[in-house]
Amino acid sequence: MNESRIARVLEAMRRHSLDQIIVTAPASVYYLTGRWTEPMERMLALYLNRDGQRLLFANTLFALEEQDGVELVLHTDSDDPVEGLSRAVRPGALGIDKTWQSKFLIRLCALRPDVRPVLGSAPVDETRMHKDAEEIEALRAASRINDEVVAEAIAAVSASRSELAMTDLTARAYLTRCGARSAEGQLACYGANAADPHHAPSADLPKPGDSIVLDLYNPAPLYWCDMTRTVFFQHAGEKQREVYELVRQANLAGIAAVRPGVPLREVDRAAREVIEKGGYGPYFTHRLGHGIGLECHESPDVSASSGAVAEPGMAFSIEPGIYLPGEFGVRIEDLVLVTETGCEVLNRYPKDLQVVG
Repeated sequence: MNESRIARVLEAMRRHSLDQIIVTAPASVYYLTGRWTEPMERMLALYLNRDGQRLLFANTLFALEEQDGVELVLHTDSDDPVEGLSRAVRPGALGIDKTWQSKFLIRLCALRPDVRPVLGSAPVDETRMHKDAEEIEALRAASRINDEVVAEAIAAVSASRSELAMTDLTARAYLTRCGARSAEGQLACYGANAADPHHAPSADLPKPGDSIVLDLYNPAPLYWCDMTRTVFFQHAGEKQREVYELVRQANLAGIAAVRPGVPLREVDRAAREVIEKGGYGPYFTHRLGHGIGLECHESPDVSASSGAVAEPGMAFSIEPGIYLPGEFGVRIEDLVLVTETGCEVLNRYPKDLQVVG
């Protein structure tokens, strides 16, 4: 068990008036125990209470071993996995992880009607937002890999390489460098397809004048990298150059706004104002960014509705975009780490407009 992280979670539980919580997200369980398990349909649950009790409920198939600081409670496929957990929890409010499967929660409520489930992810999520030194180095290393993969992908753009072929190439590039492949796939979007921020890659080939949006992200091997670059195939028109420069300036404005004490909604506003003043406000259709770490998308949220304030150790994306339906799209994304005086940009791949192919 990572005692420093446990102590921070317990303090966060106190702030949220939670005496007991169940941690079930694989990334959060790993964060506290150092053991990564993908339970799929089976139950994995770490029970914590402020009196110091720590119980890890797991299926024997997970092949977990005893470790200091937590009691391992095993069950098999022939057992009711919730039964042991139901005997451990105390009456009253019980913090539940936001992604815990309802089949387990409903069963727990049936066995323990004296327990009142409440949303209980905040203590771990807030702790995970503030990266420690080991995590910061992992994020830096992951972004160095991403710089290489993005460079390889851009160099590989050709008239004969489809969106799907490009995503295959980038997946192999990650696998070669860090031994991991994102189950979510990659985003390679050509021309009008790039006007859809989350376009599913197709067999389409690039055409002269297309914008090419490459949003490449991967665990490397556990902490994620995430970067987007937009290039143009063979030539870029005047309107494309105008839009690209607006997005680049919005990216830089967002980065410049990041420093301790600044509400993240103001970081979103700094970038969004650039695009709005350029006349394309309605075409920036998503939040500015998301936290990153053991998951590609985690706390904090960087949006107009975010209640988070930048603090040292936070890591998140700055990714403004303009999406013109039926025409083209442009997005530029970097990861930043909040420092004591401002922020460190984790990506090094250039952002100057590129025409390739």
